Amino acid sequence: MSAESRFLTLLRLLAHDPAAQGLMDDVALLPVGDTRLVLTSDTIVEGVHYLPADPPADIGWKLAAVSLSDLAAKGARPVGCLLNYALSGDEAWDAAFLEGLGEALDRHAMPLLGGDTVKMPAGSARSYSLTAIGEATGPVPSRAGARPGDRLFATGPVGDAGIGLELARADPAASGPLVDAYRRPRPRLAEGALIAPLAGAMMDLSDGLLIDAARMAQASGVAITIDHIPLSLALEKARGASTAVQIAAARAGDDYELLFTLPRGMTPPVRAIPIGHVSAGRGLTLMIDGAVVPLPDRLGWEH
Repeated sequence: MSAESRFLTLLRLLAHDPAAQGLMDDVALLPVGDTRLVLTSDTIVEGVHYLPADPPADIGWKLAAVSLSDLAAKGARPVGCLLNYALSGDEAWDAAFLEGLGEALDRHAMPLLGGDTVKMPAGSARSYSLTAIGEATGPVPSRAGARPGDRLFATGPVGDAGIGLELARADPAASGPLVDAYRRPRPRLAEGALIAPLAGAMMDLSDGLLIDAARMAQASGVAITIDHIPLSLALEKARGASTAVQIAAARAGDDYELLFTLPRGMTPPVRAIPIGHVSAGRGLTLMIDGAVVPLPDRLGWEH
């Protein structure tokens, strides 16, 4: 068990309200009058979630996008957000960050409602948090709704952001679709809204396909088999499609595609890639080219 998992176990002792959903999902679900608010909070830290040399506008965009992705996984409509901002001491840098943040907020109709600003000690890593508020008017799929017989889908390929991070680390001036996938992820809000009424379970792929599928299996009390790892043409052109490349792509984080289940025979309402199935049992199985492949020691990103 990782340090993050142990901490979450202790944190669940404090999360008594039903809205917290036992801290077993990426959002809280709070009934307010005739509606339900979907609440999520994300933090990004320099050197952990982004590179110090990344353009500040892209960092601002990414902060909004990762929270919007959590709303997308619940089929929620963005209502607003709160920003906690650590001043950098560089006014031009801060302005560029806010430009990128504002672009993402405007693009997805999520107004800024408030927040907090602080100043970090000199030399500290920059850190930023965003709390997003969404509204759910229909079914809200959780991680726990997968059922034996369901098919497993993803809204797009995996691994692009992981390669993009490698390229940006090697050359801060790197560009192209893989770097864009890392720096400017696209939250699947429109897709999530269409999938949510039909899905058994749904979540976004933030920490890696393998670890997130394993979390879905655990929350649902089922076994999940992944029999196809979807790769983009850009990734295959850059790295090929060997077994090692496929496993690396399935472990990489920051994809922000949607992972969801539908009853067998049901057609997804959006363009999606079938990647596996759900059965009775427990745990995660990985198959590549029709053969079972041992799972790597580390399935994805954990703090």
